[in-house]
Amino acid sequence: MAAAERLYAEHGLVAVSNRQISEAAGQGNVAAVGYHFGTRADLVRAIMRKHSAAIEEIRLRMVEETHGSEEVRDWVGCLVRPATEHLATLGVPSWYARFAVQVMTDPVLRAIVTDEALTREPLRETLYGLGGCLDALPAEVRAERGDMARQLITHTCAERERALAAGTSTRQPSWDDTGGALTDAITGLLLAPVTRRSPAKEART
Repeated sequence: MAAAERLYAEHGLVAVSNRQISEAAGQGNVAAVGYHFGTRADLVRAIMRKHSAAIEEIRLRMVEETHGSEEVRDWVGCLVRPATEHLATLGVPSWYARFAVQVMTDPVLRAIVTDEALTREPLRETLYGLGGCLDALPAEVRAERGDMARQLITHTCAERERALAAGTSTRQPSWDDTGGALTDAITGLLLAPVTRRSPAKEART
């Protein structure tokens, strides 16, 4: 799993074969991946589950602390900070954030991972709490901004992880500061005014 996570993060899902993963893991049997995990999707799911378990444990603690809040920023923190807090524990170099980007750009694997994530109670409670603070937003705007927020979290974390691995400068001095910057940005995104479409634009759409 560690070898697959690193190779997928560095080279992409399509470019890495099961043989390469087995060799990188020091396995003499080139079919070891299939033997232990089955399909590539099963291997990806196992890697995501390993990290998700740790992230959701952090999120559970934050949700319990945030319970009853009506502040958007509090719930956005529950959405963002579990990931950045987990990434801070992985050391340098790490590969999970870059691996997650690869998964989220694959349409099939993205659907598998997203559907499974939505079954986890701490995340469901976070989205419910956040939704309760955004009743004034039309449903389609909330959905669109949710997509934007997911992209912002995933790619910002991957860029920081990449910079740390390369030893180059980062936008924020720590993962905690990155979590704070993301929380600020996404709170602003969710609370931004909504521009009404003109009738002519709606007709063309």
